[in-house]
Amino acid sequence: MTIGLRNSTFSSLKTQKSRVNSTLIQVRAFRELGSAVSTKAASTYDLRIAQLGASPIQCKMTIKLTWLIFTDSHEHDLKKHPNEHDFAHKITAGPEPASGNLDIQSIFDVHRAVVSFVESKAHSDLDVIALEASHVAFEAFDRNMQEGRATRIEFKFDEARFDKAGKNRPEIRTRYVFDRNWSDRFHKLQKPVILESGNHRALVALGSNLGNRIGMIERACTEMDLRDIKILRTSSLYETEPMYKTDQPSFVNGVCQIETTLSPMELLDQLKFIEELLGRVKTIENGPRTIDLDILLYDDRIVDRERLQIPHLRISEREFVLRPLCDIVPHDFFPQPNTLLDFSAQLDRLPPSTTPLIAQTPLTRFASSATSSNSSNPDPPSGPFLTSSLPSRKTHLMAILNLTPDSFSSDGMHTPTFSPTSILPTLQSLLTHNVTILDIGGESTRPHASPLSASDELARVLPTIKLIRSNPDFNPLLLSIDTYHASVARACIKAGANIINDVSAGQLDKDMLPTVADLGCTYIMGHMRGNPQTMNKQTSYPSGIISGIASELNQRVQEAMAAGIRRWRIVLDPGVGFAKTAAQNLEVLRRLGELRVAEGLQGLPWCVGVSRKGFVGSVTGCEGKEMMGERVWGTAGAVSACVLGGADVVRVHDWVEMGRVVKMADAVWRV
Repeated sequence: MTIGLRNSTFSSLKTQKSRVNSTLIQVRAFRELGSAVSTKAASTYDLRIAQLGASPIQCKMTIKLTWLIFTDSHEHDLKKHPNEHDFAHKITAGPEPASGNLDIQSIFDVHRAVVSFVESKAHSDLDVIALEASHVAFEAFDRNMQEGRATRIEFKFDEARFDKAGKNRPEIRTRYVFDRNWSDRFHKLQKPVILESGNHRALVALGSNLGNRIGMIERACTEMDLRDIKILRTSSLYETEPMYKTDQPSFVNGVCQIETTLSPMELLDQLKFIEELLGRVKTIENGPRTIDLDILLYDDRIVDRERLQIPHLRISEREFVLRPLCDIVPHDFFPQPNTLLDFSAQLDRLPPSTTPLIAQTPLTRFASSATSSNSSNPDPPSGPFLTSSLPSRKTHLMAILNLTPDSFSSDGMHTPTFSPTSILPTLQSLLTHNVTILDIGGESTRPHASPLSASDELARVLPTIKLIRSNPDFNPLLLSIDTYHASVARACIKAGANIINDVSAGQLDKDMLPTVADLGCTYIMGHMRGNPQTMNKQTSYPSGIISGIASELNQRVQEAMAAGIRRWRIVLDPGVGFAKTAAQNLEVLRRLGELRVAEGLQGLPWCVGVSRKGFVGSVTGCEGKEMMGERVWGTAGAVSACVLGGADVVRVHDWVEMGRVVKMADAVWRV
C-alpha cells in the first residue's frame, strides 16, 4: 500500500496488494499537492485549507483516498469493475489567534501524520480506519498546533459498487464524526475510545409487542451471545404504550450494552438475521413486531447510511429508549457536537407521559430463554410480574417453609418423622390466602448457624419440590429455593422451582452467578457481609447504613450482569437481620424508599423479610424462642413499614395474618 505526500504536482503510480481478513486490498496512487494553500487535486485525492469568516478562524482539511476492494469469492468477476471507496477526512480546528494567521506547515504536519498512519495500515474495515485515524489526527493537532485545538474529526466514505455485469449499484455513503469539545467544562469525547483487540461497545434497543414479549426478548439476547455479540449489561424491561401508531398492543422495551468485533453494518446484519430467525415480519412502519433490535449507539461514532443511522433517530424524544438507557449509562452523552445534556438530564426534560412506563420483572422462566433447561416440569408460559414502578401495584406474599430442625423461628419441619405429604394442607392454605411464592429452605442462615453441605441441603428440599410439582392443583403457586449453593439451586430449578433466593447474592459460592445466568430464572439477591457465623461482627457502615447497603448491592448487581444475569431478572433484598444491628434494621425500614432510588438500583423490585426477627422481639419485648409466637403483632407493624417503603414482596411466616395486614396497607398506600 503506497500513499505519499510530495511538493511535486504528480506522484508516481504505485500499487501494492495485501491480504487482510480474507479480503484483497489494492490502493491506487493519486495526484497530490500543487501549492501550499490552494491546490487542484486529482479525483482520488484532495486537500483543502480554507479560512471561514473573519473571526473566529477555522481550518478545514479534507483528505480523500481511493482504494479498490475485491472479495475473494468474486475476485475474478470484479477485477474490471472493483468496488471503489472514497475516504474523506475533514478536521475542524478551534479559534486561532486574533491576527488570523494560520500555521500552514502545522496543518501539513497533521496531514502527514494521518497519511502516514493510513500508509501503515492494510485494513479492509472502514470503521477501524476511521476510528484509529481520528485518534492520530487529534494527537497530531495537539502536538503541532501552537494555537487552536482540533474539535471535530469527520470521515466520509463514498462506496460505489458494481455487480458482476459491471453495472453501477446505488452509491452507499457512510459518515463518522468524532467530536472533542475544546471547552474544559465538557470534554467527555476528548479522544475516541479505542478498545483492545478491536472490540467495540454499542447499545442495542430491545422491543416486542406480540406473543410472549419478555420470552422473545430473552431469546434474542441468547442469540446475540452466540454471535460475537457479548451482552455486558442490560436495563430493566418496561411496559410502554405504542408510539406513532397507537392501535396496536403495548410494548415491552429495554436496552442492552454489548461488546463486539463486528463493524456497525455487520452488527446490523446480525441483528436483522436474529429478527428474521425469531419470526419478525415487517408489515408497516412502527407497526407490531415479535422482536425489534436497533443499534442506538456504537462507540462514539456518527454513522449516516441508507440502512443505518447512528445515533438512532429520535432517541431524545422517546422515553421508552431514554429510561432504559439511563439504567445502564445515565451520564453518557450523544456523540453529536454541542451536546451538553447527558441521557439522565434529557430524560428529565421530557414531558410527563400520559401512561407511565412500568418496569416488568417476570417471576417464571421461559423455557426458550434458558440455555440448558432439561426440566420435565417446564414453567408456564406466563405468570405474575413484579411491577416496581407502578404506584397502585399489589404487595405479593412470600410464605416461608423451613425444612430445617434449627430454624430461628421454631417453625422447622425437618424431623425424623417428617414426610413431604404432611405439607399438603399447608399448600392448600397458601392458595386459599393468595400467597404468590412459597420460599423453601433446607439450611438455617440465622446468626451463628452451622453450615450444611450442599448434598444434605438438597436431600431436605428436593423431595418437597418434586411433590408440589407433581400435583397440578399447586401449579399456580410459585416456588423459590432459599439457598446459597449453586448445585442446590440448579437441581431445584430443574425440578420445577421458579426463583432462586440467595441471602449472599453470590458471595458464598463462586458458581452461583454463572449458574443463575445459565438457568435464566429470577434471582433474589440479599445484602449480607461475611457468612452466618461472622456477619454479626461486620455491622460498621462508615458512610451510613443506607449508603453502605446501596453501594454494596449495586456492586453485586454489576457482578450479576457481568456474569450474564439480565437486570430484569433481579430482585433485591436489603438483608434485614444480616450484618445489621437492631437499630440499623429499623433505619433500613424507615428509609427503604431511599434505597429504591439509590444510584444503580432504580427500577428494581424489592423483597423484604422482617417476620419474627430478633429486632421485632427487642422492640416489642418478645425476646427468646419461647416468645417467638408472640411476635406476630410486631411483625405486622414491620410489614406495614415495608409496604409504605415500597417493598414488592414481603417474606412472612404467618401468611394468613400478614395477608390481611398487606391488604390493608395496600389500600392505604398503593393507590
